[in-house]
Amino acid sequence: MLATLAATSVAAHTGPWGPGFGWAFILVPIFWFLVIGLIIFLIMRSRRRFWAQGGPEGSYGPPWMRAGASAESTLAERFAKGDIDETEYRARLEVLRANRPNA
Repeated sequence: MLATLAATSVAAHTGPWGPGFGWAFILVPIFWFLVIGLIIFLIMRSRRRFWAQGGPEGSYGPPWMRAGASAESTLAERFAKGDIDETEYRARLEVLRANRPNA
């Protein structure tokens, strides 16, 4: 009776690649995709949190997320560096002040 039970068990678990769990080979890649995805998710989440805090000394990250950076201060910096002339500065400043949401 034990021989019959053992033969039935082996026959039930035989797959196209021989004896064993033939379907279980798909679990290993799925596991590693999940692990790599979790690592990428955690890295991106920590980078966003770091940028939202302004980074060290408030200088890292996109300009719109930097501490204290507004459109008018950015425009003033560009004017001070000489990127734009006075007429362009005044025209852009006027447009910024006219389009304020709380004006």
